[in-house]
Amino acid sequence: MYAASREALAHTRSALESALAGVSAGAATAAAAQTGAELFTAVEVLDGQRTLRAALADPSAPVAVRQALVEQVFSGKVSAETQATLKAAAGQDWSTSGDLRNSLVLLGRESLLRAADDQDQLDTVEDELFRLGRIVAGNPELEQNLSDRARPASAKRELLSKLLYGKVTAVTEALATQAIGRLQTAPADAFNELSELAAARREKAVAHVRSATPLSAAQSERLAATLTRTYGKPVTVHVEVDPELLGGLVVRVGDEVIDGSAAGRLASLRKNLK
Repeated sequence: MYAASREALAHTRSALESALAGVSAGAATAAAAQTGAELFTAVEVLDGQRTLRAALADPSAPVAVRQALVEQVFSGKVSAETQATLKAAAGQDWSTSGDLRNSLVLLGRESLLRAADDQDQLDTVEDELFRLGRIVAGNPELEQNLSDRARPASAKRELLSKLLYGKVTAVTEALATQAIGRLQTAPADAFNELSELAAARREKAVAHVRSATPLSAAQSERLAATLTRTYGKPVTVHVEVDPELLGGLVVRVGDEVIDGSAAGRLASLRKNLK
């Protein structure tokens, strides 16, 4: 994302936060959840109407014209908070219409996570999204069905909704089904990105750990404490058992990988012997 779009995102996020701040305390959680869902719906509209999304992101068009178009299309169909956010977005200069849409998706996700945070469900949402990623990664047939580009987005969302219904929080289901309808990466990776976004809201880092054997609660806690000291901020540890490692751990935090597995050491030895 170029600088212009980053600045546009910052201004739009500020407008969203201001709109939600004006909601009474008792209705704030519901407003955040509704705004998140409505922003996703607005993106679907933009995805289906090339002319509309081009017009809203056209920097040569007057701001008043672009905002009037938002009124024309969305007035009476979304909440005041969502409408204010969409008008703010239309008033910015975006590098591409894709940046506009992707930023609205991000703000929708942030709104839903805000609702989860208000309900003290952020830890749960983060964990559910991570586990969902592991389940999908471990089920090739499910992964294929969710990533099949020939399959309609609505069908993929319906499939995932049936799998998740009654098993996860409403926020997790909303985030996951939205992501699966606009996949830009593997399904498991998309769910992991959402999990990391939830962790970031808590100002935490996420460590994805592959272990040859299951870790006890005490071992997980010691590992989290060690990583917290290493990275200078709280680290959430998500563990996946992978017998192919033979022994030890592989830890990934962001783009950094620490390979302490037996398989990793053997691979390194073989490389050095060549």
